[in-house]
Amino acid sequence: MIKRVYIGVILTCFGIHAEAQYFAHKTFRDTRVVNGHSVETNNEGVAKFIISHRFGVINSGLSELFGLDQATIRIGMDYGIKDWATIGLGRSSFEKTLDGYAKVRFKRQSSGEMNFPLTLTGLGSIALNTLPFQNPSRENYFTSRLTFTSQFLIARKFSDDLSIQIMPTLVHRNLVSTLKESNDVFSCGAAFRYQLNRSWALSGEYYYVLPDQLAEGRYNAAALGFEVETRGHVFQFQLGNSLGMIEKFFVTETLADISKGDIHFGFNITRDFKLKGRKY
Repeated sequence: MIKRVYIGVILTCFGIHAEAQYFAHKTFRDTRVVNGHSVETNNEGVAKFIISHRFGVINSGLSELFGLDQATIRIGMDYGIKDWATIGLGRSSFEKTLDGYAKVRFKRQSSGEMNFPLTLTGLGSIALNTLPFQNPSRENYFTSRLTFTSQFLIARKFSDDLSIQIMPTLVHRNLVSTLKESNDVFSCGAAFRYQLNRSWALSGEYYYVLPDQLAEGRYNAAALGFEVETRGHVFQFQLGNSLGMIEKFFVTETLADISKGDIHFGFNITRDFKLKGRKY
């Protein structure tokens, strides 16, 4: 504290005025919006454990306990290499898929001398389907199991309550089911988060897939989440039309039609652990 006072006195004496630089803090409260990623990265040395569940469609009725008798799960772990760089691994019961990703924040929204209006983050991920090949009689390759995603996340925090993000996305599938499907699928997502009070927030996302890329019966993914933040935990309850919790699934393999009432209930639970540096 004394050192700061000395520095301030010296700058004042010499007539040096340094304009303060302010960075947007917590544009989103977590690294995920609902299914998709936000611009946020883990702090350096912080590991994030994530458990996500998606249940069957609510309109399946009482016999299926409104979808709760059916469930898919993803368990993941992320780690902050630097404050601006995160890596992660996960396992989904849906199609028994392994996934990994790397995420880098290039620029943070700031005000002051170096004013910049947006936060910019890049994401690259890979997914491996471990199910047996459906047609073992044909020659199958390991690379046919792989799907790649490239995504650019662009967000702005408009106020302490409201943040908006857009997500241009490219999903490349090495193997598709029919000739009518495209190996490269282009989509553009939009997301928001609105802080309702100190603990509760509302979030949502929608991914629009450009026409003539997916097989018939695939739909654009949409989800609405309600989240509560506690010290070290974020709990999120959500309604959406996708069972999958990674880009491969919710961008290209969403099968539920919201207009027919096909909505899945689900939740995400995240817990942060400080593995490097000062503990909480």
